Amino acid sequence: MQLCPHDYPVLNSRLFFEIWLTFVLDRGLTSMRDLFYRLNRTGVEVDISTFSKACKTRTDGHFCRIYAQLIEQVKRQKPTAAQILFPIDSTIVTLTSKLFWLQGYHQVKLLNGINLEQGHSSECLINFGQGHDAKFADSISTMIPENGIGIMDRGFASWEFLDQMSLTQTKFVVRIKNNMKTELDPDRYRVVGFCDLESRRVGASFVWQLMSMR
Repeated sequence: MQLCPHDYPVLNSRLFFEIWLTFVLDRGLTSMRDLFYRLNRTGVEVDISTFSKACKTRTDGHFCRIYAQLIEQVKRQKPTAAQILFPIDSTIVTLTSKLFWLQGYHQVKLLNGINLEQGHSSECLINFGQGHDAKFADSISTMIPENGIGIMDRGFASWEFLDQMSLTQTKFVVRIKNNMKTELDPDRYRVVGFCDLESRRVGASFVWQLMSMR
């Protein structure tokens, strides 16, 4: 996107954007007054009051469009950056209506996810009664958008859930439970742990969990 250098007589759009960008990126600047002192000393004839008025009257459309274009350039250069993080979680709502109680329903479970890139939430899934999060694998796989990675807590973890998500080739990350055990198959599962790169030390809890799984 090209910002026009002649749309305003005193503070054009390009200079307006460059001032904000310099203030954000230059760690040596502690205030706007320091920035404008530097600008005036280098021959840029604009004062802080004009900039303040521009901030109040001009829209942020230029910033949004430039940000979107930069994101697209990053995605083209690094395809992995195009993957969308999509956290999913559930909550339980207690039902107080006697109409539900007569049918044997005392609670309802709501499942929802959010697209962190766009800030949009997914369709809310509703299930009456009690049900483990892992039982909703069919619905969860459709919630995760294309090029998205579902992120879930240990409430969703079960071997059936992992198998079903793998069959649909859905990308996801889930925190496993401490009591989950299996014969570790490196071609099927990958266990990820965290360590201190400097000391090369792995957390004792992770080592114990890996030993118990095997």
